[in-house]
Amino acid sequence: MENIKVLIGKINEQIIAPIILLLFVLSLAYFFWGIADYIRGSGNEQIRKVGRDHMIWGLVGIFIMVSAWAIIKILLSSVGAPDPVFPSNLF
Repeated sequence: MENIKVLIGKINEQIIAPIILLLFVLSLAYFFWGIADYIRGSGNEQIRKVGRDHMIWGLVGIFIMVSAWAIIKILLSSVGAPDPVFPSNLF
């Protein structure tokens, strides 16, 4: 049973956490891209709408990644696997 807990912890540490970190960074970049579009398109309402949409979807992505990490942390602690590291602690 202890080996399974360690295996689940290692899968999280080596596979799941880096994927969540990557998707979090991509969502953050998408959000900032939306900010840049919004500022650049100050004279054009169409471009501002596109920038606003990028910001909204970037925030949705960030929220989903933080939620996914929290759910994984809850699941891992409920089965007794080692405490997961927050993705920022990977480096």
